[in-house]
Parts: sequence; C-alpha cells; structure tokens
Amino acid sequence: MSQHQPNNPLHGITLEMVLTRMVERYGWSQLGRMIPIQCFRNDPSIKSSLKFLRQTPWARQKLEELYLSTPDKPPRK
Repeated sequence: MSQHQPNNPLHGITLEMVLTRMVERYGWSQLGRMIPIQCFRNDPSIKSSLKFLRQTPWARQKLEELYLSTPDKPPRK
C-alpha cells in the first residue's frame, strides 16, 4: 500500500528517475564535476551509478539535493 507523504518532495520519484533526469540535464561530465564521485567520472552508466548510489547514502543525498535545487528548464541539447 502506498502512503501519502505530503512533506516529501521526492515521494513517487524513483532514484532511477532522478539520475536519468540529471544526466539528461547536465550530462555525465558536468554531473561528475558537480558531484565528484567515480561512478559519474569513470565509464559512467545508469546501472553502475544506481548500484553505487543505493549503497552510499551520502552520494544519494547529494544527487537528490541537486535534483531538488535544479529549476525546471529544458534539458541541455
């Protein structure tokens, strides 16, 4: 059963959705400069980054904070 969480801005948004949106917006290179972790800098992929982020709470928190602070603008081309 899904529980309503009015104070959680990430409710209903998966980690994969957050990561995909940030990669679309910034690209791996810029994302790796903004959040300096190896899974964004060295042969990055969604799958390997998700594995790392799920196991590393501080890195996941940094990505979620970036996601929440990013204004809704069209992604980079």
